[in-house]
Amino acid sequence: MKKLISIISLLCLLTPLCLSAQERTVQNRPYTDLRKLHFGVLVGTHLQDIEFVNAGPTVYIDDQGNEVHSMVSTDQSRWDPGFTVGVLAELRLSTHFQFRFAPTLYFGTRHITYRNHTLPDAQGNPTEVSQDMKTAYMAGSCELIFAAPRYNNHRPYLLAGVSPMFNLSGNSGEYMRLKKTDVYLEVGVGCDFYLPFFKLRPELKFMYSIMDTYDSNYTNNVQDKNLLPYTLSVNEAHTKMIALTFYFE
Repeated sequence: MKKLISIISLLCLLTPLCLSAQERTVQNRPYTDLRKLHFGVLVGTHLQDIEFVNAGPTVYIDDQGNEVHSMVSTDQSRWDPGFTVGVLAELRLSTHFQFRFAPTLYFGTRHITYRNHTLPDAQGNPTEVSQDMKTAYMAGSCELIFAAPRYNNHRPYLLAGVSPMFNLSGNSGEYMRLKKTDVYLEVGVGCDFYLPFFKLRPELKFMYSIMDTYDSNYTNNVQDKNLLPYTLSVNEAHTKMIALTFYFE
């Protein structure tokens, strides 16, 4: 017990000394946050997923004009990774608030799984087919940043914003297709690290689509009627991302 009290007492004595030492740290780039407008580049990685609302039992007309009943469930069974590149422009609004505009490209692949319950296999399980959907999005993120006071060479912050998305991908012959436009709401956290020659900003951001991104009109353009059970299996879809980004300013 005496040893424990001694250790606690020692820590209490050392803590103010450590804090005092940190307070005397020389600040790198002390005037960088006073700039009214500055620019930078960004690179990173992200995970993407889709939340599907399945249609349940559906009816379609095949090539022979027959009415066919089907039951297919659709899911993106995993978070698929991708990579991110872009540029940014940041406007200083006040001591703690900044506005950032960041044109960004998101590249990746979505692994979509379709389970056909009307065509079971030998074990009675739904037959599965999959689609690897290549994705390329161009985003124009508009974000408001609230930053804490700078402490030595670190400055944490919170952000919230909105990001219009433009889907640059889409090929014929697919089971399904997503719309060309989308809108994401964004929230995130990050921290500025003031290095001798530039500012590094790691950031973790959560993004969720507020629009139905499933292209229901694509069913009218499907040439192969055998794809219709899969194309008709979805009523609605919302995309989402988790992005880890590194900003260099």
